[in-house]
Amino acid sequence: MTQALVRYIRSFTGFGRDARRFLITTIVFGAAMSLYWIDFNLYLEAIGVDRPTIGLLMATSQLAGVIVALPASVISNRVGRRTVMVAGMALVAVALFAVMPGSLLLLFVGVALFGAGSQIVNVVQVPYIAEHTRPEQRNEYFATWSALGFMTGLVSALVGGAVAQTLAGQLRLTSAAAPYQVLLVGITILAVAGLGTVFLLTDDRHSLAAERAREPHRPGRFGLHVSNPGLFAKLLIPGFITSLGAGQLIPFLNLFIQKKFGLDLASVNAVFAITSLGTTLAILMQPALARRFGRISSIVLVQSASIPFLVVLGFSPWLWSVVMALAVRNSLMNAGSPIFDAFAMEKVSAGERATLSALMTLLWALGWTVAPLYYGTLQASLGFTAGYAVDFVTIIALYTISTSLLWKWFHGEDRAARGSATSVAEAPVETPVVLLEHA
Repeated sequence: MTQALVRYIRSFTGFGRDARRFLITTIVFGAAMSLYWIDFNLYLEAIGVDRPTIGLLMATSQLAGVIVALPASVISNRVGRRTVMVAGMALVAVALFAVMPGSLLLLFVGVALFGAGSQIVNVVQVPYIAEHTRPEQRNEYFATWSALGFMTGLVSALVGGAVAQTLAGQLRLTSAAAPYQVLLVGITILAVAGLGTVFLLTDDRHSLAAERAREPHRPGRFGLHVSNPGLFAKLLIPGFITSLGAGQLIPFLNLFIQKKFGLDLASVNAVFAITSLGTTLAILMQPALARRFGRISSIVLVQSASIPFLVVLGFSPWLWSVVMALAVRNSLMNAGSPIFDAFAMEKVSAGERATLSALMTLLWALGWTVAPLYYGTLQASLGFTAGYAVDFVTIIALYTISTSLLWKWFHGEDRAARGSATSVAEAPVETPVVLLEHA
């Protein structure tokens, strides 16, 4: 048992220099992103923006991400992932400055820039990781990267909400929006600091050029690489269906919990911190499940198990049960995501990774563009309680369909992987390193 635990811990070590340094970016920039997603809608409501307009703002943000996703993937193949990450993070920093005054016009400009910048980063970070890790360590690295992101969300949520309320009080800012405005300043500082950490990474444009030269096929139209459209469709459709469900719930969970139970800023952030801790632990355990049951089987297992907790989350009248359901549901639903990212990156060639990543983020953003409009319509026509009830029923149906398709199309991959594993020796592990740079 002890030896197995040691081997499991060692599997999370031995990453290369750029892979380790990328974790610094995940910590700093991830803290800014976490606080934004937890608190920005609350800021909008505090300054008097109505819920249909909030839904429209969220849709605008996601639409901007849809527009830039594919161009970002093409450009990243030519100028390098790092350069494109710099551009995306710079847009996020500018966006945060834009939303601070609170005018409706600047809010629309700001959320559009934020959506574009954050999606540009999303497009390139997954292929960047795949290109700076070895195949035998990708499950563990993707799990580490994702878990550290959630842990960053936990710490930043607990600290950010409490600090913002304390500073607002000390500065004698009495408006309802004051804590959120203080928090926005902190988020902006973190975003700018995250931009600085990207320059610690090695410029990868030359290594990408060398990889392109080894590609067995020429680039497709507009620089996009898709050699097997059917495979791309199967890798993309389940995530798109999930996004249609997530996009009508996740951006508005803070509003749902705050209004249903009358929580203040620090309490809302504490709720999401608790869920981040559970998600972090679940993600770190997922590589072991993937080795035991296979990648796809482990993903389907945890996602299926998460669905009953949506019922509790949506319809329970008790705060403690909602917090528990939120923690468990988020843990299970998100645990398989890094494993699927690693799986998807290995199913396509090096030249196709950025295209696949772009399409994944594009369709996710498209789902999150459509879904908030649906949410806004339900809230306007049915009201708070009935609107959320229909939301949760819709989400449960969509998550069930998505998980079923994933199993139908890819469960055979687990049998094939087990068959090949019996004839391939375990790859050597590099000398373990101390992860001083965390994300």
